[in-house]
Amino acid sequence: MGILPHEDVDEALKLAFSLDVPFWPQLPRVSFFEDMYIQALERFPGVIVDEAAARCYVDTKMFYEELDVFFAHEDDLEWFALSDSHSLVYRRFLRHDLSRYIAVHGQVISPVSLTLKIVDENGKPIVYNDDIRTVAFSFIQKRVNSQHRELAARNEHAFVWIDDPGLEFIFNAMSGYDHIKARDELYEFFEGVEGPRGLHLCGNPDWDFLLSLNIDIISLNAYGFGDIFVNYDRVKDFITGGGTVSWGIVPTYEEEFAKEDAGTLAGRMEMMWRPLAAKGLAPEEIAARSMLAPATCNLLNPDRTETVERAFRLLGELSDRLKERYIS
Repeated sequence: MGILPHEDVDEALKLAFSLDVPFWPQLPRVSFFEDMYIQALERFPGVIVDEAAARCYVDTKMFYEELDVFFAHEDDLEWFALSDSHSLVYRRFLRHDLSRYIAVHGQVISPVSLTLKIVDENGKPIVYNDDIRTVAFSFIQKRVNSQHRELAARNEHAFVWIDDPGLEFIFNAMSGYDHIKARDELYEFFEGVEGPRGLHLCGNPDWDFLLSLNIDIISLNAYGFGDIFVNYDRVKDFITGGGTVSWGIVPTYEEEFAKEDAGTLAGRMEMMWRPLAAKGLAPEEIAARSMLAPATCNLLNPDRTETVERAFRLLGELSDRLKERYIS
């Protein structure tokens, strides 16, 4: 995840760079344009952003009128780069020496979540317009590749994952855009993604669906749903096949965080890995293909940034503890 509750850019960057694998923060408390949906839609055909009303939609007539602009820039990845107007942080992040880190990562909203949430002028989600949805998948793919190239020029182990908070909805019987179509379109989408292919979500979807995709990194809310995730047979295959799991294990909500420390969370991780060990994966093998992360982003705590910052510090302590135990 990339969202932080901070309103101070320098403090947000300081926190991001406290991790082994830094990321560029998104700061929606500061600006409407820091919203991950708005960021991703910069230059999208027909997009209307009404900052005063905090509203964003795609005008269908304008979409078709502006398609030629999109097609004219299809081969120009620089055109899909995130501008200063849509991120207070991204360009400043790029100016740091990123080469000294193990890796760095970026993030872009998934085309599935984007098209489920953003509506047309009549309030209908654009996922149901085949033309707009097709362009959205291509548009986001190019935005991912543009960001990856900028990050990889500064750190050869850079990756950009797609953030998919709305993916759960496609498994709902009420959804007119079902998981079969989504799987086919996501598979084709990832085929064209440069660098390691990652997907992040905080919910609890059909994990077989996700693990059948052509991805290299899966990032999940392990604190909330890890016990469910590890019981899927495909998790072992994903790890033994070279996939990386980013375990979102440190809670960022004040009440949950107050119950945990490095010892209790290490115990949670080890309990979580037991079903995988029973299937023949040693904890050392799991650890070697693992990253640790906060469980979720959080903009809701009464203490605003304090618990989130403490969660990041605890994440470092937990990482050190598990490395000492399982990474020789």
